[in-house]
Amino acid sequence: MKLFAEQGSVMLFSRLALAFSWIYQGAVPKLVCRSDGETDLLGHVIPVYQWACMAVSWMGAGEIVFGFLLLATRRIWIFHLNIAVLFSLLIFVLLFEPQLFTEPFNPLTLNVSLIALSLVAIAELKKMKN
Repeated sequence: MKLFAEQGSVMLFSRLALAFSWIYQGAVPKLVCRSDGETDLLGHVIPVYQWACMAVSWMGAGEIVFGFLLLATRRIWIFHLNIAVLFSLLIFVLLFEPQLFTEPFNPLTLNVSLIALSLVAIAELKKMKN
């Protein structure tokens, strides 16, 4: 529990929420119950279906690792990386599947919320250093 010692509740809840989102998004729609949408979206850059499926699995594992990394470190760079990745994913979806932005709980609402949580974590880290 040393990972969570000496930090305020805002920082703790930000890290837990971000980690949960990455772990869930990596495990459920990519590994446990592979979503056709995940494979279709990646199919825009990987045209061979079997390779796209394999890439989705690797991405899922990577997202789970990233989620645990968010729990394991309080380094500011991880939250900057999180923002960059989430913004890049938004651009990718906007380019290849813009109709997803009209769906409920769409990539825009999810990613903007997670970016905001990262900004909260960054602000908390800066406050903790002072």
